[in-house]
Amino acid sequence: MQETGIGIIGCGFISGIYLKNIARFEGVVVRAVADLDKDRAQAMASAFQIPHCLSTEELLNSNEVDLVLNLTPPGAHHPVAMTALEHGKSVYSEKPLGLTRDEGREILQQAEAQGLFVGSAPDTFLGGGHQTCRKLVDEGAIGHPVAATVFMQCHGHEHWHPDPGFYYAPGGGPLFDMGPYYLTALINLLGPVRKVQAFSGQAFTNRRITSEEKYGENINVEVPTHVAGTLEFKQGALVTLVMSFDVWGHNLPHMELHGTEGSLSMPDPNAFGGPVRLLRGGAPEPQWQDQGLTHGNTENSRGLGVLDMAQAMQDGRPHRASGALAYHVLDVMQSLHEAADSGKTLRIKSTCKRPAPLKPWLKDGVLTD
Repeated sequence: MQETGIGIIGCGFISGIYLKNIARFEGVVVRAVADLDKDRAQAMASAFQIPHCLSTEELLNSNEVDLVLNLTPPGAHHPVAMTALEHGKSVYSEKPLGLTRDEGREILQQAEAQGLFVGSAPDTFLGGGHQTCRKLVDEGAIGHPVAATVFMQCHGHEHWHPDPGFYYAPGGGPLFDMGPYYLTALINLLGPVRKVQAFSGQAFTNRRITSEEKYGENINVEVPTHVAGTLEFKQGALVTLVMSFDVWGHNLPHMELHGTEGSLSMPDPNAFGGPVRLLRGGAPEPQWQDQGLTHGNTENSRGLGVLDMAQAMQDGRPHRASGALAYHVLDVMQSLHEAADSGKTLRIKSTCKRPAPLKPWLKDGVLTD
């Protein structure tokens, strides 16, 4: 298999797990890293034996780089992706694809005009937990899906993240930060969203950082920190969604999907593994039953989407963590905020296809047999 050369722009908190995983994947290799903080980039290059630590411009002009992995903060996703595409590089970004649907649309249009690939996190739906759920749904284990509930509730990230300010700026908040995991997992199971309704709020106008590096600093909160929405999917399922940075603790499930023949309890979509439980209807006393995972990649496998995209670039096929999927997620998230502001039910104009499922029983780090 031909190796795809990857250049990473952004060597912050999330870059380490990408570098660790890409090093064990076949067919992809990190050729260079770049960051505004040259010392940080050099530290990553040294830690993972990356051949080149470059400026962003040098990386984008390198003939050794085929695919740019954009790990910058959310506000930089659009400009970095656009610049990479203009330099003839396909690009895979951390989530969200952009801060607005206009930014996302520009990225997709630029890529299409140049015949390049665009992908975006999250790729957690490619892990063993949610691929097992996909297999059960596709096999009809719960019948026709009719409803779901999804909950992500915590008290924000300023207690642990070394530089948490962007979580409370545009492109952050619980919906834009964590919503992509839940929405992508739902679209993987149900297909695209048709309409949304929502309410939103903000419990605090500022947050005090208690993580070590910036302990005691205050963050101005610029985005809603609690969003409660209802989504109608094109296939008919109605989904209740709650995303919050205003909750100290809860006992709610991550995700449950209910169908005409049973119910499915699904793992945290921010993880690759986790428990899967199935309750089949019709019995006198239905019981939840643990399901063995049918797919690998159950540990933290961030980078699977990059691997799949690199293979798709070589094979000329659609990739799973695609720009179209990420744009639909972005459109749904912005629409939820707009629905909360307007008090209206909003129809989603974008659409996408369900990503192709992975075959079961493949070993870790492998997506095709």
